Amino acid sequence: MLGKSFFITTPIYYVTAAPHIGSAYTTTAADVLTRWHRQRGEMAYMLTGTDEHGQKVLRSAEKNGKSPQQFVDDLVRDEWKPAWDLLDITPDRFIRTTDPDHVAQVQEFWQRLYDAGFVYEGQYTGLYCVDCEEFKQEADLTEDGLCLIHERPVEEISEKNYFFKLSEFGDRLLALYDEQPDFVGPSAARNEIRNYVEAGLQDLSISRSTFDWGIQVPWDHSQVLYVWIDALLNYTSAVGVYDDPEKFAKFWPPVHLMSRDILRFHSVIWPAMLMAAGLPVPQRVFAHGYLLVGGKKMAKSNATAIHPREITDTFGVDAYRYYFMKTIAFGSDASFSWEHISAVYADELANNLGNLASRVAAMVGKYHGGILAEPGALGEAEDALAESLRKTVEVADDAMERLAIHEAITATHDLVTRVNGYITEQQPWKVAKDESADAQSRLATILYACAEVLRAVAVLHNAVMPQASAKLWASLGADRSIGALDDQPLTSAGKWGQLPAGTTVTKGDVLFPRIEESAS
Repeated sequence: MLGKSFFITTPIYYVTAAPHIGSAYTTTAADVLTRWHRQRGEMAYMLTGTDEHGQKVLRSAEKNGKSPQQFVDDLVRDEWKPAWDLLDITPDRFIRTTDPDHVAQVQEFWQRLYDAGFVYEGQYTGLYCVDCEEFKQEADLTEDGLCLIHERPVEEISEKNYFFKLSEFGDRLLALYDEQPDFVGPSAARNEIRNYVEAGLQDLSISRSTFDWGIQVPWDHSQVLYVWIDALLNYTSAVGVYDDPEKFAKFWPPVHLMSRDILRFHSVIWPAMLMAAGLPVPQRVFAHGYLLVGGKKMAKSNATAIHPREITDTFGVDAYRYYFMKTIAFGSDASFSWEHISAVYADELANNLGNLASRVAAMVGKYHGGILAEPGALGEAEDALAESLRKTVEVADDAMERLAIHEAITATHDLVTRVNGYITEQQPWKVAKDESADAQSRLATILYACAEVLRAVAVLHNAVMPQASAKLWASLGADRSIGALDDQPLTSAGKWGQLPAGTTVTKGDVLFPRIEESAS
């Protein structure tokens, strides 16, 4: 895999309030996938950022008595970047649509499409949802004329602006979906998009003339580019489509992650824009489900937003990342509850993984003075454990490749459960009472097998729980006997016998301290 590149993106988020666990869900997933591919030896690049133009941001700034630029600067500095730091999310670039290089490349992109004849001037009258920053059709509204997503009134807008000839790309888009069956995922989303395109596409308004908070249309400074037409181009400008062709060629095409409410922009409008510009389309566009609270989609506008800090203050960052990545099938809706995360934390982290790490370190300390003894010959139980480890790495890697993050983490969790069962079956505390050479050799083999699987678990969980994995790695003495955890090749993590005998194993801090009082 060395030399292969992996480029993954999140949407860029509207800077109108602090982030919540809905926006953090997408960003955490992208970070986990980036870390995983990097540990495979690939050149991984993660992009996230903020969408800072448009009427929605302008109105929010006015309500707060600030200029739009000051408003977004404050929120990015005080809320958005700190939230990703809190969750151990480390993008290679945090792009802002007010960044000068982005502005310049957006203007160049649209100037090229205008010069090529893909843009024309016209009159638009339609219904607009400011919260979505999207023109709506009647099918997108409730019986009362409210936006289906935000449950708020839409506005009727009539403007003279510019249009992109989206209608010319229907056949090419359908051909794309046929030639790349996994271009849109999951499959239900692919079918929805295909049906939408087959019904016929209309040309797209790409500018606004009634306010000025946006990127100026390069050939007509009386208008600004429609916020989505600006925002989608963050993916190309971040890797220098016009500024750094070598970097662009190195990383493009990307995998795009997003919530399904913005799938049409990414799977219809965005590839059509790229086709018009003569640029390659993305590798994949994947829409995960909604996080629901009280049966409603997580959103600032309906007062269901929960800040990640409300959860990490109780459970910690690693448990936060584990819970949202493991318990939700990536691509499906899921409901969040405090009771569920409390149960997962106790059962899967404190009692399963945390308890295993503590037991193994304690037994190595008690029976062998903290030094991992030379194992004897492997028996049937160890052979089965070694085969289970090999398969776990294979299954987890395949799952991550398919964006089935939950399956990868479940495979590792199941391996941990199997080791706990192995200890119960082998009863090393009874074996230790027999002072014969055979029994002591058997004891060394049992403890080595447990430590060796934990060595692989640290590698497998490193993308998901970097802090806990680092502690586990250090507790096993692997940092001194093998090397840095981040440098361990993930695809060979299932090879048996990598933790050398003679390694000093220490019982460090408890990985997942028990939480006595339930969160509420």
